[in-house]
Amino acid sequence: MKVAAVQTSPVFGEVERNIDAALDLVPAGQDLAVLPELFASGYQFRGREELAVFAETLDGPSCTRLRAHAAATGTTLVAGLAERAGDHIYNSSVLVRPDGTTELYRKVHLFWDEKVLFKPGDLGFPVFAACGTTVGMMICFDWVFPEAARSLALAGAQVICHPSNLVLPFCPDAMITRSLENRVFSVTTNRVGAEERIAGKRLEFIGLSQICGPGGAYLERLGRDETGAATAELDLADASPRLTPRNDLWEDRRPDQYRA
Repeated sequence: MKVAAVQTSPVFGEVERNIDAALDLVPAGQDLAVLPELFASGYQFRGREELAVFAETLDGPSCTRLRAHAAATGTTLVAGLAERAGDHIYNSSVLVRPDGTTELYRKVHLFWDEKVLFKPGDLGFPVFAACGTTVGMMICFDWVFPEAARSLALAGAQVICHPSNLVLPFCPDAMITRSLENRVFSVTTNRVGAEERIAGKRLEFIGLSQICGPGGAYLERLGRDETGAATAELDLADASPRLTPRNDLWEDRRPDQYRA
């Protein structure tokens, strides 16, 4: 399975430009490509009124362009957007297959000012059939909570797509652990550059988009300042909870002994 982690440098509010730039970075011939969190809008909204301007439904400009690209290239796409659903706005990600069918995840663990902008996710951590395997999604700050990746793995995910806008330095290495402890592949995508649209709240994005394997290492990782795509070919047989002839991660779990 060929996958790509796409690292972008969006300009806040320039939706069409940002979509064009992101899709131009998707390499040809991929089965799956993952774009960052809020890839079309930018990240630092000044308030709910501004967020509402850029929020869109699953029939909005972002998903429309993603569907067209997936259909034209045969690549399944995952990307983050501000999703409008009725009176609520979620920090969401979508999985768009080449046939146009679309799956949805809403960010469960909101970071910093997201907590006053977005409604927390209410869909749990679903998994989906795509690219001949089972795929799950989590977004950015979800990485801090081991329960997120574990929930996806327990539900059968072999590949975790992780659109992000990372500013904290810990996530890239932590996702190596998430992949190892759950025996899954993970594709973490970030952006580069900075935003300071609110005085005193400068955000510097760390890049380092990567693809991690279940063996305790990253397979490919981009730099802190570059745009582009990290690519890897995954052997899905490696995404197995079987560690030894006598050890299976899920069979060996002891939920009766856990108090978390």
